[in-house]
Amino acid sequence: MQTKKAVALPRDIAADLDAWLEPFLDATGRKTRRKMAPLYVRGLLGSGERKSIQPMAERLGLPGHDQLHHFISSPAWDDAPLWRVLAEQADRQVGGADAVLVVDDTGLPKKGELSVGVAPQYCGAVGKTANCQVLVSLTLARGEVPVPVGLRLFLPAEWTGKPKRCATAGVPDALRVAQSKPAIALAEIDRLVAAGLRFGCVLADAGYGSSPDFRRGLDQRGLAWAAGVACTQLVDPATVRLRPSLTPTGRPAKHPVPSRPACSAAAMLERQRWRRLTWRNGTQGPLGARFAALRVRIADGPRNADSTRLPGEGRGHCPRRADRRVARQR
Repeated sequence: MQTKKAVALPRDIAADLDAWLEPFLDATGRKTRRKMAPLYVRGLLGSGERKSIQPMAERLGLPGHDQLHHFISSPAWDDAPLWRVLAEQADRQVGGADAVLVVDDTGLPKKGELSVGVAPQYCGAVGKTANCQVLVSLTLARGEVPVPVGLRLFLPAEWTGKPKRCATAGVPDALRVAQSKPAIALAEIDRLVAAGLRFGCVLADAGYGSSPDFRRGLDQRGLAWAAGVACTQLVDPATVRLRPSLTPTGRPAKHPVPSRPACSAAAMLERQRWRRLTWRNGTQGPLGARFAALRVRIADGPRNADSTRLPGEGRGHCPRRADRRVARQR
């Protein structure tokens, strides 16, 4: 019977990996975890397409896979200390006022229906709706150096609406409640801020920027941010004012009326001057595009009598702080 040889990492990479893992191993606590954690990481980084426990244990040259499986599946330890160490290490490497925190989705295509959170939903990895898991990811970046600092699983309604399914899969009670991806992202931002992570701005695509609760949440936390919105997002001119209105009987109406009607962000920018900007060199030459920018107020406030949205309130007490700069690339 032929035995498989353990697949080792190059010596220089292995030494760097051991040094990088040391503060994380200190946070794991028990001796067995300190032993199995480096092996599991090496299994993930090593060769071979299958990254499940048994094939990795074979490639690592372990006599069996029970210990490695217990290390991964045991619910007896808390991963919060590891996340704190990751935030500290990331801040030491790239944190600062000129760093940005990028919020995005990560889709993992999956077959079957037993993996926690798997369901038909949009998967960026394949560019369409597919059977997958979706995770909210946060990355700290400065210049061209990105460091992942957060990754939380999103549970769709197919899971949160079925308590027995969650219980069978081992989902903790506290995580079985429905929670939107923007809400998960805000909770992760709070965790990272509490851990001392330093960044100057939060960036997000339209999947998060189109959420009024996400934008307001960033404002309430006093964070600078730039986020995408759909081209159909209704916006008001920065000069819009709310005027009192009257009912047909002449009495004051409950809802005010904007001095100018809202329109889509795309339509608002059509008449603006466009400038071509280049931000860096890529593998095939300079990366550039044409941009236009305009200060607006997003129409995400309370609904008026005809169910349309009034201009948003914005941050603080100064109405001008409600303005937002809408940029478009083409």
